[in-house]
Amino acid sequence: MDDEFDGNEIEGESMLLFDHAAADIHFGASVFWVRRPTAFGGKQAMVEYWQAKRDGGQRGIVEIVDESNDQN
Repeated sequence: MDDEFDGNEIEGESMLLFDHAAADIHFGASVFWVRRPTAFGGKQAMVEYWQAKRDGGQRGIVEIVDESNDQN
């Protein structure tokens, strides 16, 4: 998420995505979100770290992109 993102401004069902336990119950998925400045080593390094499972396998990672705010 951009540094200006404020999870307290989210309303409705979208709020569930920003509460780890609620997302697990409602969507059956572990949802983690981070602000870009806290992605140590950069976005790709963060994704690769969280994608690695303890047994050496990989877990699926989904990136949600809000194209309505795309400046391109």
